[in-house]
Amino acid sequence: MSQNHCWVATRKGLFELAHQAGKGWQVVGSSFLGEPVSALVAPNAQGVMLAALNLGHFGVKVHASQDRGATWQEVATPNYPAQPAHAEGPPWKLVQIWVMERVGTSLWAGTLPGGLFRSTDEGKSWALVESLWNHPARGRWFGGGYDVPGIHSISGYPGKPDELLVGVSCGGVWRTTDGTAQWASRCAGMRATYMPPEQAEDEGVQDPHAIARCAAVPDVLWCQHHNGIWRSANNGQTWQEIEAPGSSFGFAVAAHPSDPNTAWFVPAQADQRRIPLDAALMVHRTRDAGQTFESLRVGLPQHNAFDLVYRHGLDVAPDGRQLAMGSTTGNLWISDDAGDHWGRVDANFPMIHAVRWG
Repeated sequence: MSQNHCWVATRKGLFELAHQAGKGWQVVGSSFLGEPVSALVAPNAQGVMLAALNLGHFGVKVHASQDRGATWQEVATPNYPAQPAHAEGPPWKLVQIWVMERVGTSLWAGTLPGGLFRSTDEGKSWALVESLWNHPARGRWFGGGYDVPGIHSISGYPGKPDELLVGVSCGGVWRTTDGTAQWASRCAGMRATYMPPEQAEDEGVQDPHAIARCAAVPDVLWCQHHNGIWRSANNGQTWQEIEAPGSSFGFAVAAHPSDPNTAWFVPAQADQRRIPLDAALMVHRTRDAGQTFESLRVGLPQHNAFDLVYRHGLDVAPDGRQLAMGSTTGNLWISDDAGDHWGRVDANFPMIHAVRWG
């Protein structure tokens, strides 16, 4: 993964940024101008990458590139089977690809309305993971910000090719350890105050907004939940709540790739006003497993800032020092020192859905 290139998926296209000597971060390429790009997989060592487009009337499309975005070819789109007449719940119809991840030799797509798809041929075909789709608990999932539930986080476990963890809004955290044959809920310790008190700790109604794993210590997981911040030190078996100053509400989380005690969050006002606290943008960073937090503000707007950072709008590079953060108002900031200082990229982007290093 290149640390000198950053990819920005927006409501009106996909943009490539590169750091150029004496000029800083510059837009060096674009694809799908005018079209909403909802998710992407950054280039691997062979230059293969994927992008998911949400074209409204024309539906969801997936494109693949073999040359780091220089050219693109349309590939297969995840497709749901015919819905049985007796099936309850939302229609079995693809609404959006919310996230795509490369885990080992497979590509995974998390979708609205809550289906997980796998491709083993770089997107030429996709298969619905029926063991999760047909799980009895799925009937209790419901939409958070969308009308239908959706899978937004997909995380493999380094060295364990048969293990996968996914986050569902609203449906909790699910893990398989046998190559998707079986799934188990992994939400113990979380709470949902939007539910009646007697259901607040029900694992099936939890709304994790995003989940991130420490690559070097993979048992450590961080979760930005609708009702706060949680951390797990045992691969999701149990979760401990963490209090951040000012606000523990938000959507994005980035886990340090090698330090299990360090993570970043972007706080906002909950529910009624999804804007930065006091209209001043900041990033929370903890370097002691959540015992304390630093509020990082240098280079970020501190007056009349109404930027919201979506689930996939924050990413950390493999060096653990470079961070990219994109907002709903089309602002993009990059930090080269783990968030101590931020610089705004000189470009007026459309609404930013996701950022990826690569």
